[in-house]
Amino acid sequence: MSKKLDLSGAAWRTSSLSGSNGQCVQVALIGEYVIVRDSKDPQGAVLAFGAAEWNAFLVNLKADHLPQ
Repeated sequence: MSKKLDLSGAAWRTSSLSGSNGQCVQVALIGEYVIVRDSKDPQGAVLAFGAAEWNAFLVNLKADHLPQ
């Protein structure tokens, strides 16, 4: 993606499973994108994913955590 997203209205969310150690990622929705950042560096870089990319990520993440 080459366009710059306006992150000023982002409502960042942290997983309730993250714990209290501060080692978390945060996600937000901006238009058609799911954006991800490091909670320790909120002014740092963000990753932006389209809906299909994000869904593929979640499917693979869940598959990796299923009992074998």
